Amino acid sequence: MKARIHLYGLAIITGIVAGIWNPFSHDLLRGQASPTSTQFQADPFWPKPLPNDWVTGNVGGTCVDSNDHVFIVNRTADPTNLTAQEKEVGKPAPPVIEFDPEGNVVNSWGDPKVVPSGIHDCYFDHEGNIWIGGNTDAIAEKYSRDGKLLLQIGTKGKFDTSDGTEKGTALNSSHTLLNRPSSIAVDPANGDVYIADGYGNRRVVVFDRNGNYIRQFGRQATKAESDAGVGGVFLGIVHCLVLGNDGLLSVADRDGKRIQVFDKMGNFKKNIFIKRRRADLPGNGSPWWILLSRDKAQKYMYVADGLDEVIWTLDRESGQTLSGFGRLGHMAGEFTFLHTITMNSKGDLFIGETVGGRRVQKFKAVGN
Repeated sequence: MKARIHLYGLAIITGIVAGIWNPFSHDLLRGQASPTSTQFQADPFWPKPLPNDWVTGNVGGTCVDSNDHVFIVNRTADPTNLTAQEKEVGKPAPPVIEFDPEGNVVNSWGDPKVVPSGIHDCYFDHEGNIWIGGNTDAIAEKYSRDGKLLLQIGTKGKFDTSDGTEKGTALNSSHTLLNRPSSIAVDPANGDVYIADGYGNRRVVVFDRNGNYIRQFGRQATKAESDAGVGGVFLGIVHCLVLGNDGLLSVADRDGKRIQVFDKMGNFKKNIFIKRRRADLPGNGSPWWILLSRDKAQKYMYVADGLDEVIWTLDRESGQTLSGFGRLGHMAGEFTFLHTITMNSKGDLFIGETVGGRRVQKFKAVGN
């Protein structure tokens, strides 16, 4: 009898998830083109329960290695990330947690006092190393997948500002220091490191594989420049960048509410704008994170819209919005401070949430 009740409940949950989280709902696609991209379905049973009474803080980054193991980086080092009750009953999760494809924790590492503070983004390069940004201590670090530090760019606690502190005036110019970096990409052709720098500065800065400065582009935009779609200037936080197989760099101008596309040298190519979830809401959507599909041509671009709490699917060439799923909330398939997205070899999405959400969710690819 218990087994029958369990299976009946599971069927209800599966039906609810499949019905509500159809990304092609009329509400999301009002006034948009017919969908043609992959559908996703929330998996409420991934990940498995964390061991040792762990509680995660803001999930600052999500990434997948070549074995389809999912890594998350979370900010339990920040005392404001856990509630008083969570601190009394639970234990802060380690900064870096590794899950196998089934959602089991298979490894964890990182001393909260040593790993980057304000941990932001995790990214696997073509050599299998994991990169992590330190948003509040102005560094980007490369580790082996099991946590050995291999390279640091920037000086911990020193900012590219007028007085070297986080509160100083942003200089947007240092060849050795960063200013609250947010995202990292590595060129497999030569090992060059592209950093969105980011929360304090308004630039994309490029270093060689050994951490030596090569070039940069970008500056603070005026509101008029941003409204006019001027390329190469950023209204606010330069939040994410991703390097395509074709050598084009897509950069999330979060406050400018657009994605700017450049070549590797920083020459502006085009703007991509994202529709809002509801037709009655003003302006464009806000790109917080960008992910490219895994086919060779990378036909699709997935965009985490932290303004609408929606994952959008775009045609990368045309910039046309094809479909989307998500809404504000705390239930399975809903988002609170939708932040970063990554994808495994099967096309499943893993989505990390920060303030208020503090979790990672899996969305299974279920067809075309």
